[in-house]
Amino acid sequence: MDQTLYEGFHMFQRRIHVAINGIPKYKGDSETICKHIIQNCWNGSFFQVSTGHFSLFYIRDFGMCIDALLRLGYQKEAQKTLQFALTVYSRENRITTTISRNGIGFDVFSYAPDSLAFLLYSLRVSKNKELVEMYKPFLELQISHFYNTVVDEKTGLVQSGRNFSSIKDHAKRSVSCYDSCCIAVVAREATMLGLKNPFVNTYSYKKIQEKIKETFWTGDYFSDCEASDIITGDANVFPYWFRIFTDRKMIIKSIAAIQKQKLDQPLPLKYTSFIPKNFFFPLELVAPNYEGNSIWAHLGLCYIDVVASVDKKLARKYVQEYKKQIEKHKNFLELYNPEGQPYKSLFYYSDAGMLWCSKWFVLKTL
Repeated sequence: MDQTLYEGFHMFQRRIHVAINGIPKYKGDSETICKHIIQNCWNGSFFQVSTGHFSLFYIRDFGMCIDALLRLGYQKEAQKTLQFALTVYSRENRITTTISRNGIGFDVFSYAPDSLAFLLYSLRVSKNKELVEMYKPFLELQISHFYNTVVDEKTGLVQSGRNFSSIKDHAKRSVSCYDSCCIAVVAREATMLGLKNPFVNTYSYKKIQEKIKETFWTGDYFSDCEASDIITGDANVFPYWFRIFTDRKMIIKSIAAIQKQKLDQPLPLKYTSFIPKNFFFPLELVAPNYEGNSIWAHLGLCYIDVVASVDKKLARKYVQEYKKQIEKHKNFLELYNPEGQPYKSLFYYSDAGMLWCSKWFVLKTL
């Protein structure tokens, strides 16, 4: 069976289980709950995304959490996770969005620009010089493949007309701000890690920065795509979360745009204030509004990271909103419907026991 179909079946099995038994509930306060979840997400070989149906390795999710995991003292586990990932990736000669429980790499649903971006970022922030040196030929080959597959040499941005997998992996988007930011991350991290960098001779990191701002920055917010003025959560979080842009005035304007669209209500963060029509058909049937104006915890936590850099009072407010949810459900959920209730459909129920709670655990110290 195709690995993606197998995982889909696994999600449906869990949906039935939750309908009968409900989601698992942890004892204790929000901190105790999150401690148990983080420990349970460590399976001895790698940090899996959740204790529920996403009991897999996703480089995107791990990359979002690695700073928090390191701050919480999980250095050895983080290094073992990266070793596990690189062992699989190098054996299969590709970097995929996902690795199964039994060590099979696969993409959900196609090649994703952020897979390499988060891998290189994770290697740098975890100071894994030995792993970088060990896998240097492989990493350089993958950087070259990324450059040829993703980058439009005429613009320095994502190639037009390509449907790459992305943070919204069910959506059809062309030349998105998020994917273009991943190009900047790869160009920057390759140099910082001392790897051969094809961007040096064409588009430097600084030039890509300038092109992203020129293309997507409206003066008040980052637009979702090259030919769109839609305000989205991911486009106004990751240019800052990746620290491609650190200008305080820009961050404040993006936060204001997010709040005006009520993307942070009743808790952060929604991708859009409406339900777009650009999703692949199967998703609309199985999980309607999965990545529309539903509320995503990982996006929300990355948003709080950004908010904390300019407005700690507002960041604390958001952190408290998540604390209420953790203690209400006695777990850390994947996503909520627009009204703030756990997301569910006939075939799908919000995952739980998310490794993302490591980010909340660190943010609560605000």
